[in-house]
Amino acid sequence: MTNAPIVPHLLDRCDEAVLAAEGLLAAAKDSVAEMVTENGKISAKAVDREQRAAHGLAWYATYVEALRQMARWARALDGEGKFGEIEQLILQAAFGEYLAQLAGGIAMSQNEIARPYNLGLSNEVIGEFWSPAVDELAQLGTRAEVRAGIAEYLAKHEGAMFVGDPGLDDTMAMIREQFFRFAQEKVTPFAHEWHLKDELIPLEVISELSALGVFGLTIPEQFGGAGLSKTAMCVVSEELSRGYIGVGSLATRSEIAAELILTGATKDQRDYWLPKIASGEKLPTAVFTEPNGGSDVANLRTRAVKEGDTYKIYGNKTWITHAARADVMTLLVRTNPDVPGYRGLSMFLAEKPRGTDTEMFPAKGMTGGEIEVLGYRGMKEYEIGFDGFEVPADNLLGHEEGQGFKQLMQTFESARIQTAARAVGVALCALDLGLRYALERTQFGQQLIHFPRVRDKLALMVVEIAIARQIAYHAAREKDEGRRCDLEAGMAKLLGARVAWACADNALQIHGGNGFALEYPISRVLCDARILNIFEGAAEIQAQVIARRLLDERGN
Repeated sequence: MTNAPIVPHLLDRCDEAVLAAEGLLAAAKDSVAEMVTENGKISAKAVDREQRAAHGLAWYATYVEALRQMARWARALDGEGKFGEIEQLILQAAFGEYLAQLAGGIAMSQNEIARPYNLGLSNEVIGEFWSPAVDELAQLGTRAEVRAGIAEYLAKHEGAMFVGDPGLDDTMAMIREQFFRFAQEKVTPFAHEWHLKDELIPLEVISELSALGVFGLTIPEQFGGAGLSKTAMCVVSEELSRGYIGVGSLATRSEIAAELILTGATKDQRDYWLPKIASGEKLPTAVFTEPNGGSDVANLRTRAVKEGDTYKIYGNKTWITHAARADVMTLLVRTNPDVPGYRGLSMFLAEKPRGTDTEMFPAKGMTGGEIEVLGYRGMKEYEIGFDGFEVPADNLLGHEEGQGFKQLMQTFESARIQTAARAVGVALCALDLGLRYALERTQFGQQLIHFPRVRDKLALMVVEIAIARQIAYHAAREKDEGRRCDLEAGMAKLLGARVAWACADNALQIHGGNGFALEYPISRVLCDARILNIFEGAAEIQAQVIARRLLDERGN
């Protein structure tokens, strides 16, 4: 197919490189742990003080996990006889780029580079990491011929569902194709108009998604759901977000609500709510964040005061997605003002009437308004004020106060896995748009795709999308197997968000000045991509959580 050089014994070399990367990570853990240990224990204050090193460790661990999953993906394809030339080029490029960055520095953001010496790693340690396998992959994996080969294949397969086999079984492949076709027909042609007009996603689309089982995808069959895996959730979210992130995100609130109910509700609450959520009869919204609160959930001030068989809610919430249209709020409030921090929080399933164009929040004791945003517009963002809004005591999740934070924590894994999948979808959308423009636009007598740096941008989009997808699938499999996967889910979300932004930014650059014009869809995708690094745990918060897990595990 191409003239790109393939590393001899590629799979074996990748396995050897993974071992070398794991050794580098072990040394990094030891080094950072030493920086943040006080009196024989990991110190939270020291972790904050050494945040650059701690967050750098999180990124190094994420890269190593990404390489591990790419190697696993390749081995699985090879065993099925599906490890063709394009898959080999993607694998080789992935290892080449990420190994080189492990040695030279990883971009945590546009101007923050986590370098080995920031983690206290010596030249000797780096030298040990730079084994013959690492050297070979770094040299041949980053060759221009490799990127050109990927770009050549990409150009010949414009409009394909994917470039490089994603490694799904037949059932998942059928699900992917179904939602790819749905998005192509019902979402992609209309998404930009919805964005420009700042319109809510039409109810007809929501109804069709309900009929397809999107809102009950992972809810057990006994409660009216499809009972599918988190991997299926990733596949569906990816393809719908490829069409428009707003559509791909419609099910996020249902996923969060279902997880809360499955893990924290009474039997009666599960029997009542889950079928209604699964069918789309009740659209949920997550009401957690407060003004000036952000991720600091422990300091929530919105309170619930019990009066007989009713709680009255007082306070303010913000950044509530799809709030006006929602029928039920998963509402986190403080029920015990005398108990500080997390222990005084409780979760409610608070019903509300669906809003209209003329009256967004018609319920007594509730006011609110829209927050105008750059992107992610299809469901709109809102702020809500509560002044005596009533919730029946029976709607306290689990019928027990003080469990709200614990219940919320149960949702983080699934929500972050789904966000990682949404990020892959947005990245795919950017790739689709960038490729189309590079093929259609000519400059100086040739298509843009023939210019080396345009080719490079497109090829590296393919590579990083493949990486982000595999680490998301890994987290999903861990969740499906019933294993704790907050670390894996966090890594998937952290990397996926960066990949989505990079792809959108590079696709817009390929468009040149036209990309800056509102009429071109890539302008929307850039705005949509930006939110992924903030919601469901900002990149900095995510890195902090990953780092603490890594350091705590080492200390045990």
